[in-house]
Amino acid sequence: MKYVLFVCTQNAGRSQMAQAFFERYAPPDLRAESAGLEPADRIHPVVIQAMEEVEVDLTARRPKKLTVEIQLRADFAVTLGCEGRCSYVPTRVEDWDLPDPAGRSIEEVRGIRDEVAGRVEDLSLNRAEEIRADHTAQEIRLGNLLRSLIDEFQDQRSPEEIRHCAEAVLASYDEVRIRSHVLTLAQRRARECLRADRCYELGAGA
Repeated sequence: MKYVLFVCTQNAGRSQMAQAFFERYAPPDLRAESAGLEPADRIHPVVIQAMEEVEVDLTARRPKKLTVEIQLRADFAVTLGCEGRCSYVPTRVEDWDLPDPAGRSIEEVRGIRDEVAGRVEDLSLNRAEEIRADHTAQEIRLGNLLRSLIDEFQDQRSPEEIRHCAEAVLASYDEVRIRSHVLTLAQRRARECLRADRCYELGAGA
């Protein structure tokens, strides 16, 4: 399972539309989330109206804040007009420079909606393999894990053993949705693995 994150300022327009269209177009192994830096109280009514015209109901959705957990869960991220203010997301990030629908007429919002729909359709249908194959988030997590393991085990294990063990342990958490504690858990398991007479995570003699 891969998670695609759409981020804008208020999570009340563009990122909500992007999430909804991704849910419509994407294959089942790709999931979408959206969040904002400064979430509004509600989705812009004109956005709800424009989406209803293409049979997407956003009335039950609410803007949500971009948390550390949401950032860590993302395997691929798209920012939408944050103007450089979007928080760092530890994965590959693509920026779509699209206007904010807030305060615009329904005609203008329809244009924004259609642009979002076109980009999301291309991303979810034509670039699905690209998303699946991207390991940026995993490599960042691996780098963070390796730093601590190398400091502790460099005199006891080869660099190949340490990396192989770290990769194996991290892979066991691929399907975990709550990732804020993954590095802590992975570090604990990898240390146990590397200390063992026979590294069970490697499946080979230490």
